[in-house]
Amino acid sequence: MSYQEKKNIVSLISTLLIFSLYSTYVFHMYQEGRFLSTDVFSFWGSFIVILIAVSIVAKIIIYIIFNIIYRITTNEKEPPFSDELDKLIHLKATTISHYVFVLGFVIAMGSLVMDVPPYIMFIILIFSGVVSDVVGMITEICLYRRGV
Repeated sequence: MSYQEKKNIVSLISTLLIFSLYSTYVFHMYQEGRFLSTDVFSFWGSFIVILIAVSIVAKIIIYIIFNIIYRITTNEKEPPFSDELDKLIHLKATTISHYVFVLGFVIAMGSLVMDVPPYIMFIILIFSGVVSDVVGMITEICLYRRGV
């Protein structure tokens, strides 16, 4: 298994783990009534902003740990360059990921047209972001395995 495949698998697992742990934590806090905001937009806005910050910090830490473990176990450094194949695979995966997110965005906007509560729109947006990230990583793994 190549470095890129391992990195994408670690990224996939970390994305799912971070999202599920953070969502569970916020859900329990919400159930206990720890959120003072009665405004739906304020709650979901803070949820998204904090999720982004937590994800960035956690992924940086996870990538550092992954690179340390990879270097110890294989005695190899991270490849210092990416060739045309890497760029092509990343471009294809990013394109598919964007299509998935745009589809989720359209569905979220459609939910507003259908007069469902606003929190449904936020849930759809958050899930479409996570699903698009997961689809992008899975696409990269499949393309590395199959070879464009």
